[in-house]
Amino acid sequence: MAVEFESTNRGCDRVSFKEALIRGQAPDRGLYTPVEVPRMGVSDLEGFSSMSYHEIARHLAMLFLEGEIPSEEVGRITREAYDFDVPIEHVFDSAYVMRLDRGPTASFKDFAARMMARLMSYFLGEDDSEALILTATSGDTGSAVANAFHGLENVRVVVLFPEKEVTGRQRRQMTTLGGNVSTISVDGKFDDCQALVKRAFSDSSLDSLRLSSANSINFGRLLPQSFYYVYAYSRLAGEGDEIVFSVPSGNFGDLMGGIVAREMGLPVKRFVVATNENDEFPEFLKTGVYKPLRPSRACISNAMNVGHPSNLARLFHVYGGWIDETGRVRENPDVEAMRGDLWAVSVSDDETRKTIKDAYERHGLLLEPHGAVGWKALVDYLASEGGALSVSLETADPAKFPEEIESLLGFEPELPDSLKGLDDLEENVTPLENDYDSLRKFLQTMR
Repeated sequence: MAVEFESTNRGCDRVSFKEALIRGQAPDRGLYTPVEVPRMGVSDLEGFSSMSYHEIARHLAMLFLEGEIPSEEVGRITREAYDFDVPIEHVFDSAYVMRLDRGPTASFKDFAARMMARLMSYFLGEDDSEALILTATSGDTGSAVANAFHGLENVRVVVLFPEKEVTGRQRRQMTTLGGNVSTISVDGKFDDCQALVKRAFSDSSLDSLRLSSANSINFGRLLPQSFYYVYAYSRLAGEGDEIVFSVPSGNFGDLMGGIVAREMGLPVKRFVVATNENDEFPEFLKTGVYKPLRPSRACISNAMNVGHPSNLARLFHVYGGWIDETGRVRENPDVEAMRGDLWAVSVSDDETRKTIKDAYERHGLLLEPHGAVGWKALVDYLASEGGALSVSLETADPAKFPEEIESLLGFEPELPDSLKGLDDLEENVTPLENDYDSLRKFLQTMR
């Protein structure tokens, strides 16, 4: 049976995967989420240990795409999307770090963006139609999306980013592409960029543009992010093992990818939800009362500077609750069940910097700020809850944060090939005030 999707705001008809992917956000401003997540068989999980990454990805994707895309096409898409390594480093005891930074933009966002771009291109080609991808980024999403869609004939891309809260290398990965990619620097925070994007999706005057999203508000981003959780388990676990994942969390898309993997049948013991000083979710788990942070706090793990994560809508939905796009809780989730499955902690900038030093000096483990937040949270979890097979996600190459690494460790990380030469390329970016009318006028010029 085909997988159907419903809106977290409960005001829309159910749609197919294709419709959820192309629309991005539901018309009632909710997020599309599966009515029922298809499950892996026990034999599937056992067989993954002998499969390559792209083979595991094809198998899992077909659970959602059966009847919508032929299996051979999905196989082609996953082979093209995942042509890079996914290293898993042993650190101590049963604790590991999975490096998700070996793709073309040196960020974990490559895993989602590359497959999503190919799926969207396939569906648009089927209909002989075009789309305009409108996305907000707090760091790595924009560069991954821009690179994944760059050069596709039936897709244009507009990326909004907070002018003062992305690193130079993160910015240049977006602003130097040109072609079908346009970039906008907003005088504001990531949450402001995200709010502008969401408003555009509900603006009927822009319907002719056929807007779609490549943010994690789009389920097409989450499905590919479920694959690496299953991959890690297939490489590390034995029969009957459970596993703990520590997930650096900003907009909570990465965490929701893990939740989708768990709902598919992955034996996850606990998710460690690692935030920076934007601690609205750890505070919610403590108190049972949700209060968005406005404005969000600027931290060195800049891609996680989110004061109200969009994907809380999906997370609350999984636990029987309802939170709308403004952050208002309409129905409380099962907080006790959440506390049993999720162990949340906030990590300060000082702790992040200390973790980068300690991890390198004690274990030879080179981390950047986001990965350091995840690693610090995992170390705290293991100290509190006891040892377990566990994996912390490293989400970006340390070379994307050269100033922090050099100031803390005394050397600049080696540049991966994907970052070489960026500093010499010409940038093309449009500055914009934090004002919706300005964005609407810009988008209307793209008709």
